[in-house]
Amino acid sequence: MKTAVSIPDDVFEQAERLARRMKKSRSELFSQAVVEYLARHAPDHVTETMNQVCAEIDTEPDPFVSVASQRALERSEW
Repeated sequence: MKTAVSIPDDVFEQAERLARRMKKSRSELFSQAVVEYLARHAPDHVTETMNQVCAEIDTEPDPFVSVASQRALERSEW
């Protein structure tokens, strides 16, 4: 599909240089950029990525940190 969009001159010039350096057409560059942007901002993708990160890290609370936090809170005025 063909479409027309308006972008700032400096962005266009940077994209033009990048497309030449990557030996791609502008259309290919802009198409790939939109695909990447959509993937990064899709709510399901963000949730899936966060779930992967949480699954890979140790989510068990550290006993020392728990006790230290509790003691600090007990000494604080609310």
